[in-house]
Amino acid sequence: MEPLDCLVIGAGPAGLTAAVYLARFRRRIAILDAGRSRASYIARTRNYPGFPEGISGDELLARLRQQAERYGAQVTPGLVEHLRREEGLLVAECDGRKLAARAVLVATGLVDKEPEMTSLREAVDAGCIRLCPICDGHEVIDRKVAVYGPARSALSHALFMRTFTRDLTLVVPRGDAPLDAAGRRRLERAGIGFIAEAVSGISLVEGPRARVRLEDGREIEFETVYPSLGSRQRSELAIEAGARVNEAGEIVCDAHQRTSVPGLYAAGDVVASLNQLSVAVGHAAIAATAIHNALDAG
Repeated sequence: MEPLDCLVIGAGPAGLTAAVYLARFRRRIAILDAGRSRASYIARTRNYPGFPEGISGDELLARLRQQAERYGAQVTPGLVEHLRREEGLLVAECDGRKLAARAVLVATGLVDKEPEMTSLREAVDAGCIRLCPICDGHEVIDRKVAVYGPARSALSHALFMRTFTRDLTLVVPRGDAPLDAAGRRRLERAGIGFIAEAVSGISLVEGPRARVRLEDGREIEFETVYPSLGSRQRSELAIEAGARVNEAGEIVCDAHQRTSVPGLYAAGDVVASLNQLSVAVGHAAIAATAIHNALDAG
């Protein structure tokens, strides 16, 4: 079978935007999606351009998919298990079959380390758990907020949140290393509370509010908790194909979203860049145009 012009792996905002561009460029493409887009966790974003009243992640994904389908692109469910270069092409293995393409766009995103709690999705939908202060810090102005994560790494997260509220507390997970005196002074100067006793659990309660239970038995309720527990880039496929990544596992790209592997491009949260919807969409536009031009040149 003749190879595809481009295989898009991932149907989040980056993958779907690239599909729109490539389909409009009249390229022969396929889109494989494992159904794990981080955007589906967005209850409502109000900083995405063009939607002054906000839009949910699910609605944005549905609109992008509809737009791609208008130009003939189709999303196929499937988990890509391997990606390699073979005889000048990139070959993906998915559900026991192989797809060969002249170019591949990896738009697989990242996975947040989530707090261990029941009703997590309901808490996210209610705004009691929020995952991105850049996206929605504005929505918690002057509310009672906690940042939850290892103190040394979550400190900067807490300082950023100080932009939006004075009622702010940093709480930590089990096994966290003690915060040094310099870190405590930074919190004090910013007026941020700090609880050294580890969190033993978080639950959603009426209000709605997030109830944080400490190991000493105390319980404190917050209007919103921002987990800052880290994340993992889904960069395994790019690494298998030979792409360069940084220490965090983020794919390193040039200004045209090209990786270190010929024909392999990357866009969105899997890339070493700011993790924002608008950035992912910009990556996709750049990558798709670069892919189209490279295919013509080659």
